[in-house]
Amino acid sequence: MGVVRRWIGIVAALSMSACAPRLPAYRPSVPIALDQNWSEAQWQRYHHASQGTATLKVPYAWLLALEEPRLSLFGDVPLFVAPEYLSRFGFIPSPKSADNPDGLPVGFARDPDYVDPVTGEKKVAVGFTCAACHTGQIEYKGTVMRIEGGPALTDLGKFREALSLAVGYTRYVPGRFGRFASRVLSGHDTTEARSTLEQELKDFVDAGKKDLELELASKDVEEGFARLDAINRIGNFVFGNELDASNVAKLAAPVNYPHIWDASWFDWVQYNGSIRQPMVRNAGEAMGVLAGVNLRGPTADLYKSTVKVKTLYEIEELLAGAAPYKGLRSPRWPAEILGEIDAAKAARGAALYTELCQGCHLPPLDSKEMQDPASPYWSEPNAAGERYLTLRMVKIDYVGTDPGQAAGMISRKVQTGPLGMGEAAFGPALGTVVERTVSRWYDEQVPPVSAADRARMNGNRDNLIRAELKYKTRPLDGIWATAPYLHNGSVPNLYLLLGPASERPKTFFLGSRQFDPQHVGYDYAKLDGGFEMDTTIPGNSNRGHEFRDAPLGNGVVGRALLEDERWALIEYLKTLDSPLPRGKGDSPPQ
Repeated sequence: MGVVRRWIGIVAALSMSACAPRLPAYRPSVPIALDQNWSEAQWQRYHHASQGTATLKVPYAWLLALEEPRLSLFGDVPLFVAPEYLSRFGFIPSPKSADNPDGLPVGFARDPDYVDPVTGEKKVAVGFTCAACHTGQIEYKGTVMRIEGGPALTDLGKFREALSLAVGYTRYVPGRFGRFASRVLSGHDTTEARSTLEQELKDFVDAGKKDLELELASKDVEEGFARLDAINRIGNFVFGNELDASNVAKLAAPVNYPHIWDASWFDWVQYNGSIRQPMVRNAGEAMGVLAGVNLRGPTADLYKSTVKVKTLYEIEELLAGAAPYKGLRSPRWPAEILGEIDAAKAARGAALYTELCQGCHLPPLDSKEMQDPASPYWSEPNAAGERYLTLRMVKIDYVGTDPGQAAGMISRKVQTGPLGMGEAAFGPALGTVVERTVSRWYDEQVPPVSAADRARMNGNRDNLIRAELKYKTRPLDGIWATAPYLHNGSVPNLYLLLGPASERPKTFFLGSRQFDPQHVGYDYAKLDGGFEMDTTIPGNSNRGHEFRDAPLGNGVVGRALLEDERWALIEYLKTLDSPLPRGKGDSPPQ
């Protein structure tokens, strides 16, 4: 019987092996940090502070003990968390610290106090922070640069597949469980403890089949490296996993991870400008990466959650700073690494920017008009005396880019069941659920959080949600470090973005970290293990935001550029940066 079980395990492993994700052959490199107005302690906090998430679902000790999902006749399989393996998914190595005792990559957080709000189960959880999706890396001639708040180059889909396979191998491959148990049970490895652990692993694998069914039900447009259908994933977890499986929607509108410097001072956020309040934005993000919340009852337990509201507020303050441009800055073009900017070309490009770009993307942030608090670019001060940058919303039928992200939010409905909202529009329902979850946390503190402190922690903004067939335009400081371009990552570099859509490749590869400082973007040639982006698929369209000689609108945003004009504008875009932090006594916009 033992022989039969062994052969069944081998056959199962070979079957799983055929499904193992193919990955780029990256090697981990410790990046240098560009000057973005953060100290080492600040970026370490951003990288690893737990938001109360259990994204990876496996207990923390299990994650450290799992092996790569591949076979070996000699039992010498490297650990799953080895930097050599995780870097192949796009994760950035990070040193050991108080917040990161085991040296996990940027964006991983250990939570020793996780208590499931439905079952009451306690565990040491491991989840993602916002840094997992909003920290970039650029490689050029052997130098690796880390971009705080920049778009991540991860493939979370492949990562989820690999983690599931690693658990499956541990369950089914002969010899794998023994090594796993030795690591997990170190110091108390008994026959009884092994038996208990084996049953826990079996139960975990069985329970995971339901999650896999929900994940497969939502498959439509593949996300790949550098992209995620974040809004739909948040909705699927909150209203699907946590409430009713019938609420699971197709992942049909992946977006490039947005860069988040300056975002704390925008009047509205998200690509479709749908969210107003920072706390709802951040708590919703935490719920999307599996912070637990009780949405099924009993009534007295509704909205009880693991969301660490105080930590979310602290991270938002770290990003925002005390006033505009006093928090996280955009990265300045590193001329010593990527080459000097051609000043003459950039000067010609400045005039082109004024002519063609600033009507939507605003004047440069360090310009006189943007520094004037009375200018129309800043809102009137609110009760807290704060002004916010008023961003232009552009109709999709004008800019012509893929409508999926905005249209999907408008059309989606959810059944709210015990939450008492009936069938509801997805956006407002999500805003209400997140607000109630945060409010419960405020109420449960001893003493409860005061009204004044709630307003401050909420960013002094009301919880407003809107859904329009428009996309937000934003300032272009640091735009050089945010490829691929358009909201869905369908254009690989700035050179192609500044021309007609007919010049853009219909298919190209995402996943390379090798930077092209001339065209300003990543290498997009065929990459073994990379993601082939097919722009003919709805959700992935690369049309719109074109510069060609045609009437404005329907995707055309500017006249055709001569070749030397295009290069001049690119050179100027490299110069755009957040204004330098003001000295003591200087007045930011108030």
